[in-house]
Amino acid sequence: MTITQLQYVLAVAEYQNFTLAAEKSFVTQPTLSMQVQKLEDELDILIFDRSKKPIAITEIGKKIVAQAKNIVAEAERMKDVVDQDKGFVGGDFTLGIIPTVMPTLLPMFLSTFIKKFPKVNLIIKEQATDTLIRNLEDNHLDAAIAATPLGVDFLIERPLYYEPFVGYVPHTHRLAKLKEISTSDLDISDILLLQDGHCFRDGVINLCGSSRSPHNERFQIQSGSFETLVNLSNEGLGMTLLPFLNTMELDEKKSTNLKHFKKPSPAREISIIYHKSELKLQITEALKDTIAGIVRGAIAFQDVEIVSPLNKN
Repeated sequence: MTITQLQYVLAVAEYQNFTLAAEKSFVTQPTLSMQVQKLEDELDILIFDRSKKPIAITEIGKKIVAQAKNIVAEAERMKDVVDQDKGFVGGDFTLGIIPTVMPTLLPMFLSTFIKKFPKVNLIIKEQATDTLIRNLEDNHLDAAIAATPLGVDFLIERPLYYEPFVGYVPHTHRLAKLKEISTSDLDISDILLLQDGHCFRDGVINLCGSSRSPHNERFQIQSGSFETLVNLSNEGLGMTLLPFLNTMELDEKKSTNLKHFKKPSPAREISIIYHKSELKLQITEALKDTIAGIVRGAIAFQDVEIVSPLNKN
């Protein structure tokens, strides 16, 4: 039995296809199949039922796959122990970031990080929260940046910063004359929202205390762009809410439509999250310190109230 064989088993279990598992493992399909067969022969069991399409995992195979995950993770931890002892910060590191954070945060820290840690090969993927969680569980991501709290048992959440919500209220809107707004001023029926699947959308719905799905009788919009929502607001189709860092990109004319909330300002908690196995922790720590140090200078708000990113209605 080898670690490589166990890695191949995990690949087949995930993709339920030997050819695809081999492609993702960067080996030929005959090589992967032979090594899985050798392990099955050694254990005198069948891990996979090859008669089914897609390939199914046998009952004993499920137990083997669960144990293989633990063994492979512990083997990777051994290398981490050595790297940490040597003070080495390098190697491949895959980071996931939610779409409502990536466009504003990534340009702020990426250049600084790669200059400070040139031995890290940072692979960055933009993914929705549900996908991030699934990929962290399957070890396809080393860490992620998302709105928290998420309350997922196998994840560690470490806050990076607290980003206030800001109202974008065009001059024709009913709230335009207010210097500051409060959550009681909000009406979910005239707030333009991101499309389903964005945790910021769910945070806004929770902020409004809505027990129903927002619905506009005049039109329906499915957009993942804050810029689109701002432009629609300027056409008199409603107001919208923006994360604070997104407001820094607005031109002078659009900035006049911004309305800050009365304190405590509603805000989202942005954290770096990773598996409790804590693999590659030295790189995670380096990312956390770099990002927190940079963003701390951009967001001076202290008196905030965290809004859940999960729509629990």
